[in-house]
Amino acid sequence: MSPKLIRSFINFWPPLLFSGIRVKVIAKDWRYIEVELRLRWWNRNAVGTMFGGSLYAMTDPFYPLMLQQNLGPGYLVWDKSAQIEFIAPGRDVASATFELSAEKIEEIRATAENGRSCRPAFQVTIVDRKGKPIAELTKVVYVRRQRTA
Repeated sequence: MSPKLIRSFINFWPPLLFSGIRVKVIAKDWRYIEVELRLRWWNRNAVGTMFGGSLYAMTDPFYPLMLQQNLGPGYLVWDKSAQIEFIAPGRDVASATFELSAEKIEEIRATAENGRSCRPAFQVTIVDRKGKPIAELTKVVYVRRQRTA
């Protein structure tokens, strides 16, 4: 399926839809994604700013999805861990971009050869409209070649 069609499906996927998260861009080569979260009454916390779970959710599926698309069939890819640090309250619009270089893809592919696993880490900064950091996240993804029976 095309990135445009997948973007439409993702934008209606209930965990993201009901958090107020929108995928704005998915590059044709699956190496760049832009995501946005707008403050709404349903993703507001007790003090009137963005709920931390919604900020985390806007980063959750994208690196594994990008890796699955770029590595192709024959690889197992899933989340291993994540750590988020909240820096400032989200008061309006938050955005995050996800980038995956050709060099990183080849490094992962080379490490995952012969059934060995690798755990690449990715850094994401969630920013407000002015580019001021709201949160920083480190995401670790588990990758290995599938074993053949």
